[in-house]
Amino acid sequence: MGQKINPLGFRLGITQSHHSLWFAKPKNYSEDLQEDQKIRDFIKNYIQKNMKNILRRGGNFAYRDSKRIDLIQVIIFMGFPKLLIESRPRGVEELQINLQKKFHYVNRKLNIAITRIAKPYGNPNILAEFIAGQLKNRVSFRKAMKKAIELTEQADTKGIQVQIAGRIDGKEIARVEWIREGRVPLQTIRAKIDYCSYTVRTIYGVLGIKIWIFIDKEEE
Repeated sequence: MGQKINPLGFRLGITQSHHSLWFAKPKNYSEDLQEDQKIRDFIKNYIQKNMKNILRRGGNFAYRDSKRIDLIQVIIFMGFPKLLIESRPRGVEELQINLQKKFHYVNRKLNIAITRIAKPYGNPNILAEFIAGQLKNRVSFRKAMKKAIELTEQADTKGIQVQIAGRIDGKEIARVEWIREGRVPLQTIRAKIDYCSYTVRTIYGVLGIKIWIFIDKEEE
C-alpha cells in the first residue's frame, strides 16, 4: 500500500503535516484549491524566468503557504538565500507586488517570507530541482542521480530513492530508471518520508522525477 498512494497523504496526522493550511466552506473549496495551485505555479514560473542566475548557482526553492480571511502567508524555503540578496536585493518585494497584481488582492494582505533550510539537499523539492537542472544541461541521468544521492548523504538522511521516468536520453521507448541508497520503508507509517513529484521539460520530451527521502522514525 505504501507504494500506491502519496507517502505524505499516507502519514498525515502521524509524522507529516499539510503543506497548505487553510479552511473553506464546501461551496468555495474548489475555488480556493485552484487559487492555491495558481499561486504556486506563478511563484515557480516567476523564479524560473526572472532569477535564472540564482537557480544556476544552486539557489533552489520549496514552498508552503497558509490562508486566512485577511492574509495570505507564503513561505519560500531556500537553501542558499544569500544568492537572492546578492543577485536581486528587491527580488522578494518585486515577486510580492507582481503576485498581488496578478490575483487582484485588495481586501487581503499578501506576505512572502524567505526561510533558510539548514540542510538544503535533504529536501526532496530542492533535490528534484537540482536533478532537473542537470538533465536540461544534458548530463547523464545516472550521473545526475548518483550526484543527488551524494548530496543527500551530507544531510544525514537514513535513505533515499530517486526515480526518473520518460524518454530518458532520447530513447524512443519510455522507461523507468531508479536508484536507492539506504533504507526507504514506504509501508511503515511511523517512518517520516519526505516525497516530491516533479516534471521537467527536456529537448527529448517531458520526464517525471520522483524522490523519497527517509528522514527518521518516530519512537513508539
